[in-house]
Amino acid sequence: MNCPYCNHIDTKVTDSRDTGGSIRRRRECLSCNKRFTTYEYIEIAPLFVLKKDGRRERYDRCKIRNGMEKALEKRPITHEKIEEMIDGIEEKIRRVGKEEIETSFIGEYVMDALKEVDQIAYIRFASVYRQFTDVTSFEKEVKNLTEK
Repeated sequence: MNCPYCNHIDTKVTDSRDTGGSIRRRRECLSCNKRFTTYEYIEIAPLFVLKKDGRRERYDRCKIRNGMEKALEKRPITHEKIEEMIDGIEEKIRRVGKEEIETSFIGEYVMDALKEVDQIAYIRFASVYRQFTDVTSFEKEVKNLTEK
């Protein structure tokens, strides 16, 4: 690993931590003595999402985050918890073992995660995802939620 400051090739690892999906390493250059952090990730084949209209686009974690943040707006959930939920959703997606996944699967995984954490956010997300058109749709979803 070359030092980003002086480009010297010799560095030593001073700390290494497993952060779930990656390994974080603190390094020190043996030439200039500056410290820097590196992350080691598993390289996974790109994942594609099959849209309802048949289009195929590259998976984008930000789209899940944006949808969840809208549903969780003004709710007592930290950004760290949101990232943790997204990590869990991505793990489920990868376990499917395909290079393509339909948006319907992703939407259901998001709803499952939200249902476990915040029922208000779940209803908010469901209303958009399932395209509620009237109050009756909301009532049915709330009834299903409270019966379980």
